[in-house]
Amino acid sequence: MIGIYIHIPFCRSRCIYCGFYSTTSLELRQRYVETVVKEIGIRSQETGVRSIYLGGGTPSQLTIPQLQQIFDAIYIYNKVEKDAEVTIEVNPDDVTETFAEGLATLPVNRVSMGAQTFDDVRLKFLHRRHTSSQVRKAVSLLRSAGISNISVDLMYGFPNETISDWEGDIDAAIALDVEHLSAYCLTIEEGTKLWRWLSQKKGNPSCEILPDEELERAMYEMLIDKSEAAGFEHYEISNFAKPGFYSRHNSSYWDGTPYLGIGAAAHSYDGNTRSWNIADIHQYIEGMENGKRIFESETLDADTRYNDMVTVALRTREGLDLKRLSEDYRDYCLRNAQRFLDDGQLQVTQAQTLALTRKGLFVSDMIMSELMKV
Repeated sequence: MIGIYIHIPFCRSRCIYCGFYSTTSLELRQRYVETVVKEIGIRSQETGVRSIYLGGGTPSQLTIPQLQQIFDAIYIYNKVEKDAEVTIEVNPDDVTETFAEGLATLPVNRVSMGAQTFDDVRLKFLHRRHTSSQVRKAVSLLRSAGISNISVDLMYGFPNETISDWEGDIDAAIALDVEHLSAYCLTIEEGTKLWRWLSQKKGNPSCEILPDEELERAMYEMLIDKSEAAGFEHYEISNFAKPGFYSRHNSSYWDGTPYLGIGAAAHSYDGNTRSWNIADIHQYIEGMENGKRIFESETLDADTRYNDMVTVALRTREGLDLKRLSEDYRDYCLRNAQRFLDDGQLQVTQAQTLALTRKGLFVSDMIMSELMKV
């Protein structure tokens, strides 16, 4: 079983914090769709497909007919399971009644929406195109169209954000009664507009006031408490779901399931090799039109596979299955984990998995780095 990821890089405008590959060259959309269809055909899989994910960028910048072209190709060239999870990322202001009804005609059964915050002033600061009222309207339109699995993305740790501001965002998201929440602490990605403002001391001076570690920790603790009180299960460091609504596609990244990445900058993994397409839409299109996929790849050695297993499995509620490790790696892992076990930041469960405790969640990156082979 594999997952298929389709990268749709188009954005009408760029958010100041985003480090993902994207382009505002919207005139290339149809040509890009045709190129994606060609790559899907060339890289068809015999293995069953358990999940499909259209991410970006902004996949909702494509039309319903263009999305239909992509799905037609996926289903023609691959063995998609009947109960496959099929997700599309959308921007709230793209979700009109017509678009929502169009999604319902496609294989899509899950929608992931980038709300980020329900503060309209902060949305404008971030260069987001939507308003908080458009998030609420989009959820309503998707429900009316028959979409019964909706995820909302939130961010915290913005310049000048208070714990009260963050509480308002969490409450607003929970009030939407969606099935899934993802929440990420803002990171300053090099090359983004926000990074330039901070590094060059230019732009909005207020962006220089970022939350300290203590406030970020308090925000994360509040997120966990409020989400769990509302019936969500905290199944991955940044992800919360109602029972039965864990993201199957994202879980494939965390449990080592192979996945196929289609489109400019998309990554693939087959269990032994990682590869990634060129992060340039023009070169991607021209290469595929000439029958040549432009990509790089690396074959993973035993240490790298172990490191990957540590960094993805420890993100999850279940943790790292120690039985999957060879004796040497298991001994190495437990030896380096001992001080975190003693400190109550890690635990070994009855099922012989190594998992983060709540105390260890906030320092998870540090713990993972200490368990890795260098």
